[in-house]
Amino acid sequence: MRIDVLGSVRALHDDGTLVGLGGPRHREVLARLVAAEARMVSTDTLVADLWAEPPVRAVGALRTFVAALRRAIEPDRPPRTPPRVLVTEGPGYALRLPRDHVDVHRFEDALARARRTPDALSDLDEALAAWRGPAYADVTGSAWAQRERTRLEELRLEGRELRARLLLDSSSGAELVAELSAHVTEHPWREPAWGLLARALHRAGRQADALATLRRARTMLVEQLGLDPGADLRRLETDILRGAPTLEPPRAVWTADVRLGPRTTVELARTLALAGGDALVHSRRDRLAAVQAAERTGDVALTARVIGAYDVPALWSRADDPEQSRAVVAAAERTLTALGAGGPAELRARLLATVAVESRSADLSGTALRRAGQAAREAEALARELGRPALLVFALNGVFLQSFTRPGLAAARDVIGAEILDLATRHELPNFAVLGRLIRLQSASALGDLDAATAHAEAAEQLAVTTEAPLVPVLTDWFRARTTAARSTEPGGPTVATAAAHYRAAEEALAAAAGMPGLHRGLFALALLGLRLLHGRSAPTDPALDWGPYRPWTRPLVLLAQNQAEEARTALATAPEPPPDHMQEALWCLTAHAAARLGERPAADRAATVLRPARAEDAGGASGMLTLGPVARYLAEAEACVGKG
Repeated sequence: MRIDVLGSVRALHDDGTLVGLGGPRHREVLARLVAAEARMVSTDTLVADLWAEPPVRAVGALRTFVAALRRAIEPDRPPRTPPRVLVTEGPGYALRLPRDHVDVHRFEDALARARRTPDALSDLDEALAAWRGPAYADVTGSAWAQRERTRLEELRLEGRELRARLLLDSSSGAELVAELSAHVTEHPWREPAWGLLARALHRAGRQADALATLRRARTMLVEQLGLDPGADLRRLETDILRGAPTLEPPRAVWTADVRLGPRTTVELARTLALAGGDALVHSRRDRLAAVQAAERTGDVALTARVIGAYDVPALWSRADDPEQSRAVVAAAERTLTALGAGGPAELRARLLATVAVESRSADLSGTALRRAGQAAREAEALARELGRPALLVFALNGVFLQSFTRPGLAAARDVIGAEILDLATRHELPNFAVLGRLIRLQSASALGDLDAATAHAEAAEQLAVTTEAPLVPVLTDWFRARTTAARSTEPGGPTVATAAAHYRAAEEALAAAAGMPGLHRGLFALALLGLRLLHGRSAPTDPALDWGPYRPWTRPLVLLAQNQAEEARTALATAPEPPPDHMQEALWCLTAHAAARLGERPAADRAATVLRPARAEDAGGASGMLTLGPVARYLAEAEACVGKG
């Protein structure tokens, strides 16, 4: 069975025939559970979402709708057998279907893949073609459905623009002129669309029309919004005037008839990964292909060497491509099992370090997270016993990525960064020396020592010149924006507008760097929220802001800023615990702040308990890229809320 909500709500059997879902309320219950993305939705929330003024027997009516839906969805389920699709979970219900059985989830996943690699263009085409009208089109009068429609429409427009960009980045795109002309007419405020239209016109040999398009965009923005065009549009106009080679599609480096073995492929992928951007995306893809090719040979030692050879420094605790990381971890675990406990110690250490590095803490929970931590410790112990500096820094990279088990561990991470830096400096491992500097920058930022963090930023930038690491200045620009935001609260410090402009400039540079959705998504919105909280302001409510993976913890504050206290209370109650990653202190502080404002003592108590070990740290500072201010401020709010009882 599959469910479609990109248009009117419907369900279809495997043979394509429609499932009889019943009346409008039945369809809305199913649609609301689809929007929850397999999470439980409490009975109270469903009642509040279905009725503006719930009738006396609302809960009974809801149960009737659920029972009817279960009969429709699983008509062959034997009596007294628990349902497998629409299940009861805790105080509510959840929908249990594979993501590829729901059109909206297929669309979101295809969009996420296309952001990472142009190879996913065909999937994006198919996902965009699945739209039959506005999302949840027949669920009218419901605030939750309107919010979802607005969110998904923004993603649909982004998908159309991303598709055009991918085509223009390849050897095609001239045929997009008519499509993009209609798009900018319908959505004139979308600057990226104007840039895409100008690029398509240029690709079609219509340089004068391309420049005229950019002038139209400038006039519209200035006269109707009082805004100057963004940096991307200004840069594009200059490039067209100069005939810059960057307007032409990139040429492939390797010809199609070159065949490389897995060992050569992974070495090349390792080298390309350090270049960042699109090269990083392709290097990860080629690395996985090399691993799979090595496994097919049946040579366990070769497979272990290929997997362990990709010792690329990793800084961020959220994977850019979780599916790919899981595939690499699974291959490493299979190879460890095949080698056995008596296998070569260096190969085992590299495989264990790979498991620790690829198992990013933000993407894991439970058993997988514990296994990643164990692998990190085992890899470190083996590397120390072998006395191999290059192996030890790789193992310590895994230890660092598994060091986010709870808030308040910045000082411990600084010790790890200091050892990586010392080993890398003494044994001429410059790429890991950069990693050591960046870890120490993050740790000093988390501890509020901006002078020490600045020194590490400058040293990392100097190393980046010789190591050709283009991402370093992007990260240090973010750190300087974070510093500007912190100092905007000081007497005579920079203005809030200046701090926001620094964040925006850093965001543009990071977006241009590409290849890092695990780092990029949601970062700018979270930075702006932090800046507003520093100055006692409410959360930003711009619907165009992409909250990325941070949405569950920012949502209560956004709803409060929109004077929707009850919806904020529900969002706070349904938000999961923050993942153990770079942003955990920040997300727990958002929970504490929302709980204090709403007077929700249990949530405030839980946040306070978790945050106490981080009392001396900065919320968001562990990223080295943004700040919400001292953890102590939010801890005090939570403790005051708890004390009121």
